[in-house]
Amino acid sequence: MDDFPEREISGLNIKIDRTMCIGSANCIKVAPDVFELDNERICSFKEKTPGVEKEILVESCSVCPVKALYVIDKEGNQIIP
Repeated sequence: MDDFPEREISGLNIKIDRTMCIGSANCIKVAPDVFELDNERICSFKEKTPGVEKEILVESCSVCPVKALYVIDKEGNQIIP
């Protein structure tokens, strides 16, 4: 599996740094339709991710204790971390 998967969701580019993830699952608590833990207990995208409000995506990425989730807007500006 890719250590740095990316996906565009609701107009935001979301990137996971799987090398940093510690499996706290805080992101899943906020956005359970987007994230899951794989069999290694590392964050990954669910196979299908429905449209999710931008605010929920930003919040779900901001609660990561090790800053393993990145949010980049359409203009290329990094919002999180």
